[in-house]
Amino acid sequence: MSEPSSHEVTSLLQAWCAGQEGALDRLMPLVYEELHSAAQRYMRRENSANTLQATALIHEVYLRLVDVAGISWQNRSHFFAVCAKMMRRILVDLARSRSAKKRGAGSPEEPFDEAFFLPDTPSYDLLALDEALNRLNEIDNRKSQVVELRFFGGMSVEESAEVLKVSAETVKRDWRLAKVWLMRELTPGQRHGG
Repeated sequence: MSEPSSHEVTSLLQAWCAGQEGALDRLMPLVYEELHSAAQRYMRRENSANTLQATALIHEVYLRLVDVAGISWQNRSHFFAVCAKMMRRILVDLARSRSAKKRGAGSPEEPFDEAFFLPDTPSYDLLALDEALNRLNEIDNRKSQVVELRFFGGMSVEESAEVLKVSAETVKRDWRLAKVWLMRELTPGQRHGG
């Protein structure tokens, strides 16, 4: 299957925003492969206790998109940025649910380490990451968005730059600084921020 053009995706997004019936249903097959690839990249890094598969994650994103109202879709990158945010929320909600079930069972939390930023790594504490990203968002919203786009959305530096309307160099710098900040926040006994 050939990759759809940005114009084609943007046109369908605008049609969906305008209330055109069936626009979302025509859009999803065009973006499904890319969303699925992003979800697979993310799920490879996810805790092995996670029972959610990439396909199920994309289906949950779709269900949430059906209920979305009031978003003025700008372009393909904006769509993928919103999907990245949805994936993050879905996975954090799932992690919270698992954590609530385990409470009192005495199971130790998984430590966070630098492996989080390497491809194909198996585990980290998603809830701690979410809390740290929320703290980073209070300090520097753009750096938090860069992490969300790159990690949860699987976006490239260039795609992230397009969404954030900044240069690729700015995204690279924000990504490096955000990783250092998150490592410090998520290393036991090292937290400085707030």
